Amino acid sequence: MYAVVDIKGFQYKLEKGEKLKVPKYDLEIGKKISIPEVLLVADKKDVKVGDPYVAGAVVEATVTEQGKHPKVVVFKKKRRKDYSVKNGHRQEYTEIEVKSIKVAKKAKAKAKADTAPADAGAVETAAK
Repeated sequence: MYAVVDIKGFQYKLEKGEKLKVPKYDLEIGKKISIPEVLLVADKKDVKVGDPYVAGAVVEATVTEQGKHPKVVVFKKKRRKDYSVKNGHRQEYTEIEVKSIKVAKKAKAKAKADTAPADAGAVETAAK
């Protein structure tokens, strides 16, 4: 079973037991996260697509690590102008481990209690 979730504007395909680096959450290591923004859930025989999210679907995960990605060097240079700038950036991340993917069972469809009257579309005319 896998799920496609929306975490802080990024979409990820997750499976149970998978570890993933996502944008920084301010949580301690070992804390649990529940992610209700599930866009798609699929198993061997069934696929559920949300509109925009799947109703009753939740992905449970725990925080395993906090850290920074490798440095990205930003270098700018304009030739013959004696201009060069070198900057670096390290994006922070939170590593999570997916514990479970839960989907609520289908709710039974309600039968329509009130039906429209048979002559609802008829228009009365006044005869003089």
